[in-house]
Amino acid sequence: MKFKAEILAAAMICVAFNGNAGKPTPVYLDDSQPIESRVQDALSRMTTAEKVAIIHAQSKFSSPGVQRLGIPGIWCTDGPHGVRPDVLWDEWEQAGATNDSCVAFPALTCLAATWNPEMSAIYGQSIGEEARYRNKNVLLGPGVNIYRTPLNGRNFEYMGEDPYLSAQMVVPYIQGVQDNGVAACVKHYALNNQEVDRDHVNVLVDDRTLHEIYLPAFKAAVKDGGTWSIMPGYNKYNGDHACENQTLLLDILKGDWGFDGVAISDWGAVHNTEKVAQNGLDMEFGSWTNGLNWGASNAYDNYYLATPYLKAIEEGKLPMSDLDDKAARVLRLIMRTEMDRNRPYGSMNSDEHYAAARRIGGEGIVLLKNDKNLLPAENAKKILVVGENAIKMMTVGGGSSSLKVQRETLPLDGIRKAASDKGIEVVYERGYVGDVTGEYNGVKTGQDLSESRSADRLIADAVRAAKDADMVIFIGGLNKSDHQDAEGADRQDYNLPYGQDAVIEALAAANPNLVVVNLTGNSYAMPWRDKVPAIVQGWYIGSEAGNAIADVIFGKVNPSGKLPITFAKDLKDYAAHANGDAEMYPGVNGDVTYKEGLDVGYRYTDKLKKDRINYAFGHGLSYTTFKIGQPALSSKTFDGNGTVTVTVPVTNTGDREGSEVVQLYVRDEKSSVARPYKELKAFGKVNLAPGETREVKLTLDKDAFAFYDAADKMWTVEPGKFELLIGNSSDRISYRLPLQVGQSLKYKD
Repeated sequence: MKFKAEILAAAMICVAFNGNAGKPTPVYLDDSQPIESRVQDALSRMTTAEKVAIIHAQSKFSSPGVQRLGIPGIWCTDGPHGVRPDVLWDEWEQAGATNDSCVAFPALTCLAATWNPEMSAIYGQSIGEEARYRNKNVLLGPGVNIYRTPLNGRNFEYMGEDPYLSAQMVVPYIQGVQDNGVAACVKHYALNNQEVDRDHVNVLVDDRTLHEIYLPAFKAAVKDGGTWSIMPGYNKYNGDHACENQTLLLDILKGDWGFDGVAISDWGAVHNTEKVAQNGLDMEFGSWTNGLNWGASNAYDNYYLATPYLKAIEEGKLPMSDLDDKAARVLRLIMRTEMDRNRPYGSMNSDEHYAAARRIGGEGIVLLKNDKNLLPAENAKKILVVGENAIKMMTVGGGSSSLKVQRETLPLDGIRKAASDKGIEVVYERGYVGDVTGEYNGVKTGQDLSESRSADRLIADAVRAAKDADMVIFIGGLNKSDHQDAEGADRQDYNLPYGQDAVIEALAAANPNLVVVNLTGNSYAMPWRDKVPAIVQGWYIGSEAGNAIADVIFGKVNPSGKLPITFAKDLKDYAAHANGDAEMYPGVNGDVTYKEGLDVGYRYTDKLKKDRINYAFGHGLSYTTFKIGQPALSSKTFDGNGTVTVTVPVTNTGDREGSEVVQLYVRDEKSSVARPYKELKAFGKVNLAPGETREVKLTLDKDAFAFYDAADKMWTVEPGKFELLIGNSSDRISYRLPLQVGQSLKYKD
């Protein structure tokens, strides 16, 4: 049975055919014709008013097509971690559908922590199938903004602090989504690195830092992933909002990178008709209202790219050529999605999707510490689980990525199920009370998390139970509430909330076999770190959270996740906060200045004393052990063209099957400009049986040695001595290989 929307589209096409009875099929309706011919043919048949109509919204999440020509509209959906439930046509309230529940996939910090592009491909394919089944044309995600500060409330939606890692992980996601005839919409382009004053904050950053740190993942999404759409953010860059920014949209995105897709505004991110019309935005959503909760009866006609734009064109104040370009891009998007008769039908809430969510979650969980080989929990007879996050649904909340799930396995339930299969008793104590609410945008968890005991009583009860258990598993962290990990608000400090540190300290004193599992999208302080033998970083894992956590706790899955962010000891150990300079964060008089330049993440923290870092970028342990062998270079020189290959043997020296990530960082020993000491430029993940040795081949091209020369707007490779640093985290380098770059090279994006 066809979908309702597909029946409507087919009916409109029939109208177009009937209107051409006895005539050849219009080119734009013939999908055997080249897409550019179809786009231009359709464009030539449209009136100016029709062209304007298709470049702005007609409802909260849709834009109109051209009914007269049988061209369907576009339906967008949040978000990057699952397909958001439907809302009413012109309101944010729930539509009340009973068939719009989804599978929640792990948040993108968890995906990045797999360090495995294969997982990214599975993720994109799975979520793309869900979006396609719901007949959505544009999936508003993934997000690839760089982790500049651990206070950013939206970091959990992104892929960490390193531009190379983010770039490698975003490409397969996009390709997987678009294989389903659904456009990925990569966001938030660019420099959307804080939620404080996000609508108007003006980012001031030098060109070199912009190109080397904050743009590479977006560039990869366009040039390698072939994304069909991209979303400029709320913030300003150099005085102009991202949706109205000539440098970002025209010069870089559509100029240097040759983007042929659609730039879609964030909801409520447009402010000026003249600027947005001329500076590269193609579609406008949510702007006549504030994008969230108020508007007018004729709101959509009054969008900046609606009646005001049409009037300006008709009066000759704005050129038709810009409108034609926008409309052509939207037509191209429609033909790539809704008008592609060969796109698959997709699927929803399938066993395969739950299996994918569980696999990605298990592979993204990071074992930070495991003294005494406390994990896996194979010998315990009685386990105490403590913490609100063990029983709190995490798929609801956090902003636009909040979901209505078909089901969500809670950590406590997953642990209990796995433990019962092993004959292990599991008991539970709350330990602390955080946020007992469970609602976002009309979706309710239905949980009753009310608690009458005092904070002292909760700790006392947990301590008493801990003394009677073989092992204690504390499950806490943040919780996607305001000022934790959530859109629209940044964290207010670096510590765990709700007095969790006191709970962990008390449990550590009561039982030496304590495992701390924290579910967060950000790093945090660990004043109890030296008192806890085992620490697990769990992220927000989605529908299969409980099962994925249990898989790791009990050894069904050997952890192989690596941190995509640095866990520094204190907030001041991040460059953006090192001096407490308000101009650097959260900004002064509307401007935030990235004075740290390239010193983002490990590029800065690896220069600090070791006691200032709890866990370095790329860190992650396993239940087995590995030996990285002597690497071999395909050549000791690089002439600026072609590639050089590093072959690294890796051996599993333990007694369990497991996976290791070989990381390659490049160091320029002498440069005409200041460069970070080392930068990630290649990595490879390998799975090994006990005793097995396999080779990981890492390939470097000119991009691995280049820096951005802001003066001539060119990438530059200088001749001279480089070092290739090979290890399994940014602070654990096993080998250093010299490499001579033989000649200079300059090139554009």
